[in-house]
This record gives sequence, C-alpha cells and structure tokens, in this order.
Amino acid sequence: MTRTLLNPPALHDPSAYGYTHIATAPGQPVYIAGQYASDVSGAVVSEDFDAQVAQALANLGTALEAAGLGYGDVVRIGTYITDHDETKLHILLEHLHAVWGTELPAQTLVGVAALALPAMRFEIDAVAVRS
Repeated sequence: MTRTLLNPPALHDPSAYGYTHIATAPGQPVYIAGQYASDVSGAVVSEDFDAQVAQALANLGTALEAAGLGYGDVVRIGTYITDHDETKLHILLEHLHAVWGTELPAQTLVGVAALALPAMRFEIDAVAVRS
C-alpha cells in the first residue's frame, strides 16, 4: 500500500504536535474501534497514562493484524485523553513516533472529561486502508 502524507505549505507544520494534516491512500477503508489499555477480559491494566498509551497502541496493533493490516496501513487516528495537558501530549508523541516514526497519520486529539470506564485515561481509534 502506498499512502501519501501531505502538509500543505499554506498550513502550519503539525509534526511537532504529532500529526499530519492530510493522508490519502488507494483501496478499501477499514475502521478500527477505540482501543484502550485493556487486557483480554476488558479490564484496564494500569492507572498510569504512559502505560495506558503503550497498551492501547499494542491493542491497536493486534486489531490491525487481525484484519490483515499493520500500522503502516493506518491513514487516520483519533486520540482521546482525559485531563489533557502538555505533559500527556509529550508522552503520546513519544509513543506515536515509536510506532510511526516521522510519518504520522492524520490525527485528531480530543481532550475529554471521561471515557467509557472510570479508569480509562486514553483511547485511540483508527482508519486503515486495505490495498
């Protein structure tokens, strides 16, 4: 699959904030529901934000693999953070760069008051494209 990431010069460079403005790809979209720091029973594995991001991204990888895809097939992510602040943004960026390097998918980050379970601090959903 070939995806194209675009940051038009007429818009700000979003790379320092962990996203790309536009991602395009040929093929059929695959939608991955919100993944959080759950174990196989659905329980949140840690209260720690850093650990939650790591587990949620691992769960995203598991979901992608089950669909016959990988992180490189992802063109868009939605990230949801409770009590969002700049420290959490930097933690998130470290994890996103560990997964995608410098070629980050399009992203919308939303600070939220709460997520589905009281212990959840982070959630990520994704759109991938099957070639």
